[in-house]
Amino acid sequence: MNPLTYNVMNRMTAYYRGQPQRIQHFLKVSAYCEAIAIGEMMDGAQRQLLCLAGLVHDIGIKPAEEKYGSCQGPLQEQEGPAPAKELLEQAGCAPDVVERICWLVAHHHSYNTITELDHRILVEADFLVNALEDGLSQDSIRAMRDKIFRTATGTMLLNTMYGL
Repeated sequence: MNPLTYNVMNRMTAYYRGQPQRIQHFLKVSAYCEAIAIGEMMDGAQRQLLCLAGLVHDIGIKPAEEKYGSCQGPLQEQEGPAPAKELLEQAGCAPDVVERICWLVAHHHSYNTITELDHRILVEADFLVNALEDGLSQDSIRAMRDKIFRTATGTMLLNTMYGL
């Protein structure tokens, strides 16, 4: 882990202080982002961007719950970019990295608009973690695999983890 990623991780841990399930969630998603990015042969800068996106992808939960009493996906996407931008800028991320990560935060529950590899990897990594955390059935996991998984690495991880 490089110093920038470590800085963002610490800021997100402080952001979700006292909520270990949320903290463990984003740490796992970030780790899967890196694993899938390596498997898909992404370069170092792209991998770092994905690790950072994995750390902050759910930052919109907190403001969505405060404003609406709900953390549904569209509300996370709506409320997440502003705090993500602030946190990433304070951590020292470059403006182009902040812009792309904020876009990913605003679309990480938008499965029908995936055209870029970084978006696909973030969605796949998030699903790998959500499937277990949400207690999804094998049939539901299989359906989501067939609907959204396109990377060889993400598909292999999902199939292996869930015995598909």
